[in-house]
Amino acid sequence: VYGARQRPDLAIHQFTRKILAGQPIDQFGDGTTRRDYTYIDDVIQGVIAALKYDAAMWDIFNLGENETVQLKDLIKMSQEAVGREAKINHLPEQPGDLPVTCADISKAHRLLGYNPTTKLLDGLPRFVEWFRAQRQ
Repeated sequence: VYGARQRPDLAIHQFTRKILAGQPIDQFGDGTTRRDYTYIDDVIQGVIAALKYDAAMWDIFNLGENETVQLKDLIKMSQEAVGREAKINHLPEQPGDLPVTCADISKAHRLLGYNPTTKLLDGLPRFVEWFRAQRQ
């Protein structure tokens, strides 16, 4: 989950901070690992839908994005959102790192009507804008 008030140890926060500071970004492996990055507003909508769903008591729903992005593409998008070139520190793949992680949101979609609408290309610039505002 990314967006305003994102944990500073997660990729999007780290990439934004490091690009702005002129520090290198660590890229583990060849950059082809894929993750789904979910904007906070979409998760909030899913939580609200779950709270309103009467049969949801004690039920479990995955909230996430239904599309994955390669690490190397996330770095490119981060550069574009920040407006600066990133310095890349190429490192070996981390042991145990999964090639792809993506939440199965089919149950949340079916029962809650959950449908994330914020694509990374739209949410990433919003995060960068928030990040810059916090630094002032």
